[in-house]
Amino acid sequence: MKVLLVICNMPDATQARQLAETLVAEQLAACVNILPGCQSIYRWQGQLESANEVPLLIKTTDTVYASLERRIQELHPYELPEILALPLAAGLAAYQQWVRDAVQPPLTGV
Repeated sequence: MKVLLVICNMPDATQARQLAETLVAEQLAACVNILPGCQSIYRWQGQLESANEVPLLIKTTDTVYASLERRIQELHPYELPEILALPLAAGLAAYQQWVRDAVQPPLTGV
């Protein structure tokens, strides 16, 4: 089971906190850091856009990633949310074990 760092931006602090709490409560993430706001500049549907956003750093594992991605898509207000998963090259072994212990694959067939 590999630990992943997932990056996702939300449109405001309230929605960021709601998503973070849901992901941790549902055991799809061990921890979510809500960072200070940032300004994103991007091209969307042929137009240059700018938005104030709140970045999230989500710690999870590869075994629940697909469920976490689906849940973010269900709850996210954007048509196309940023969801990027990065594998860890290294990290404190005890912390990585804590992440593994804190997330649980969703029950299937129930």
